[in-house]
Parts: sequence; structure tokens; C-alpha cells
Amino acid sequence: MSDSVLVIDGLTVYRETHLAVENVSFEVQPGTDTAIIGPNGAGKSTLIQAALGILPRQSGDVFVLGQPLSAKGHLPTEVRQRIAYLPQNFLFDRRIPITAAELVGLGWDRMEPQLPWVGGRSRHRAVREALTQVEAWHLRDQLVSSLSGGETKRVLLAYCLVRPRSLLILDEAPAGLDVRSESDFYQLLYQLKQEQGWAILQISHDLDMVRRNCDRVLCLNRRLLCQGTPDHALATEQLSLAYGSEFVRYQHTCQLNHHHDHSG
Repeated sequence: MSDSVLVIDGLTVYRETHLAVENVSFEVQPGTDTAIIGPNGAGKSTLIQAALGILPRQSGDVFVLGQPLSAKGHLPTEVRQRIAYLPQNFLFDRRIPITAAELVGLGWDRMEPQLPWVGGRSRHRAVREALTQVEAWHLRDQLVSSLSGGETKRVLLAYCLVRPRSLLILDEAPAGLDVRSESDFYQLLYQLKQEQGWAILQISHDLDMVRRNCDRVLCLNRRLLCQGTPDHALATEQLSLAYGSEFVRYQHTCQLNHHHDHSG
């Protein structure tokens, strides 16, 4: 088995009777940022949910940190605790009276419910350090239901930080944020990536962000149509395969207008 953080080999997934992902293979290397792009309905969320064992797969193999995902979607506890997953929408019953610090603490409790001390760190210290790293310690006593979208994303990143991780999986994590909050989120994310040495696998519709920040790009439309560096995968001919020529012409027109707006 390779040193890859994640290996997907021949993955095929049905959603009921619909073939959502067909024979997809790729690897994610340590310390890299890989983006999955493609049109709506291309199977992007299905792919990562199957890789996490949330959805069943019809065929193919998944290895996380060298360990196989079982047919029932199970991984060894010590492997699963090194993965963090931020879904597109944080579905939360806002009637639950839980504070930001309590939510982050669940990332500790989920693996060590009986151990207040692990690896020389106390639970309280781990929560404080995680919230401080995302500049959200001041939110610790606020109810999660009262937080803004940007504050909620920061607290969820702190949840990821409360214990060491090797792989961070993001399903359009900045969804719902305004432009400034999204920019702040990515700035924080990439600062933490450098500090923590995470591998990141993320779904994104922001092709400009992908071009600037990602090491590899996977173009998905049920099948994996191309994979490679941003320069290769975001070339016009590759995007046409995934999105169709009309989308590419629209993108090109938007880029031209953006250029004229800034050069005029």
C-alpha cells in the first residue's frame, strides 16, 4: 500500500437506482490540497460520502491511512479519529442549548468519553487551544444557535482541531458565507493547513480559488474525466468535458468582463 492518505480504486456508487459515481480512482497525498469540481448532480458529494462510509458502495476499494474501508463502511477507530469532515450544510437543531466550547469538546468526547487527559493534554486545554487557533475563544460561551455563518464555520474548524488530524474533507464548506467571510475562511484554512500538515480533499465551485490554492484537481461528472494540476485540469478543453461548452463560454465572458472592470 502506498503512503497516500486516501486511495480510491474503482469506486462505483448507486443512489437508489441511479448510477451516481462510476469506476472512479485517485489518490490524495499527505500535505496536499485536492479539489473535486464538476456540475451540479455530478456525484461529488456522493463520492466523498462513499469514501467516508456514509453511503454504501457497489464496487471498488477505499483505503484511509493504509487501512481498508470495510464493506459496511467501518474504519479502525484510530484511523477514523484522524479524519475531519465538514459537510456543506451544518444541520443543527437550533433548540439544542449547546455552546461553542461544548460543540468543540464533542470532537474530544467522541473518541475519549472516559478520559479527561490524553497525550498530555486536558480536554479543557484542547478545546481552548482549538478555539484560540481559529480566533474564536471569545465565542466559547455563546450558544451555537446564536452564531453567524462565519462564526459557525470557525467553530467547526476548531472541532476539527481539537485532536490531531491527517485528512480534512470539505463539501463546499464556505457555502452560505458572504465574499468577505469566505475569504477569511480560506485564509484561516490554509494557515492551519501549513501549521497542521493536513491533506485536504474539498468540493468547490470556486474555480478561481481552486486555481490559486489547490495542488491537484479532479474533474468529475459521474466518471472521472480528468485529473492533474490546476493548469491542466482547468484548461478550457477539460472544463468543456465536465461542464459543456456553454458553461466554458460563460466563464470566459465573465473573466473578460472582470478584466475590463479592473483595467478601465
